[in-house]
Amino acid sequence: MQNPPDLRPDLARARVSETRHEGQPTIGMVSLGCPKALVDSERILTRLRAEGYGISPDYAGADAVIVNTCGFLDSAKAESLDAIGEALAENGRVIVTGCLGAEPDYITGAHPKVLAVTGPHQYEQVLDAVHTAVPPAPDPFIDLLPASGVSLTPRHYSYLKISEGCNHKCRFCIIPDMRGRLASRPAHAILREAEKLVDNGVKELLVISQDTSAYGVDIRHAEDRGHRAHITDLARDLGSLGAWVRLHYIYPYPHVRELIPLMADGLVLPYLDVPFQHAHPDTLKRMARPAHAEKTLDRIAEWRGICPDITLRSTFIVGYPGETEAEFQTLLDWLDEAQLDRVGCFQYENVEGARSNALPDHVAPELKQERWDRFMEKAQAISEAKLAAKVGRVMEAIVDDIDADGIATCRTKSDAPEIDGNLFIDDGTEGLAVGDIVTVEVDEAGEYDLWGRRV
Repeated sequence: MQNPPDLRPDLARARVSETRHEGQPTIGMVSLGCPKALVDSERILTRLRAEGYGISPDYAGADAVIVNTCGFLDSAKAESLDAIGEALAENGRVIVTGCLGAEPDYITGAHPKVLAVTGPHQYEQVLDAVHTAVPPAPDPFIDLLPASGVSLTPRHYSYLKISEGCNHKCRFCIIPDMRGRLASRPAHAILREAEKLVDNGVKELLVISQDTSAYGVDIRHAEDRGHRAHITDLARDLGSLGAWVRLHYIYPYPHVRELIPLMADGLVLPYLDVPFQHAHPDTLKRMARPAHAEKTLDRIAEWRGICPDITLRSTFIVGYPGETEAEFQTLLDWLDEAQLDRVGCFQYENVEGARSNALPDHVAPELKQERWDRFMEKAQAISEAKLAAKVGRVMEAIVDDIDADGIATCRTKSDAPEIDGNLFIDDGTEGLAVGDIVTVEVDEAGEYDLWGRRV
């Protein structure tokens, strides 16, 4: 399932409502890329707010604009250049950061008028560039207060980044080149941030990193202040805070099994986002992936045996160099057997610097499209059948939005924001507020969404 443009989490813009006082310097933000980049944007804005800067929701009200870029795919690079160009045209004073910032010549070659270029998670360099372009002018009676975090997501859920970088060397990916090797945050620091978020009203914590199940490996699962840097321990600690805890980007290592009882016990949501990418062993070998499809099916069966209500989400690549019809058919057959609940699919494309570019036997664009269509047809049929089986069930849902007609857009525990489906309540929503967790009986199902009524 590919998201329509207006629902993509990589097109977030700062939506911060605050009153600007006279003389206060103001910064705008355009944040592209994955939720990990969104967290970087929030940290930058939080630091700037603490220094007395105002945050502008539009170009016109900003003294300068920061564009946090994505450089994962060539199409993402083009989108980032377009966003920089738009910011230059609308505002004229632009600072570039993020993954594409690792290639400053690429950016300045297209947009020589940008004020500065910094790489991913280079917070201090971004702040230095802002100070140079727009010197701070804090009002000591108004600004420089202890900073509450600036959030680019609705206040009832928040992304919680637990590490940077990645130790894998997948041939199609350049993330390790841009963001470096795995660098885990101390567990006590993550818990402190999570506690503050929950205290401020966050009802759902979305745990993200490039390789969440490898969390703590680089620091030898160090224990500090009573908290051990291991994904199982961290999940248990986070689950004690009383919020929904959703785990993203979990590689299917054997120790992931230890997380499933926590889901069965209700400590963390019964939801795993696992980037399988493919199922044929030869394709996985060409990808240099760490997983094996036959073992993965065994693990999926084991996970479901421990926690029958578990929701499994994954993404796949079709048309990878060398992918034969037989390899693609193996992927379809694997999907039939795996019966994943939520599935996304991408057509392979070259990325400058990726080792997969040099592989032989690239797949023709029209064949990639044809395979994508066949894959999504099967994935949609599986999704439709799984959702139809939920009709009549009673479940909890979190309210994301209530429109002018009183229709509530919600998500069940099986749905991550932006990337999965929704549950809609179109009657009896009086008194509901965004962020409420309600009990709903499902009375209708579609291909990706549910409809229900409060009970």
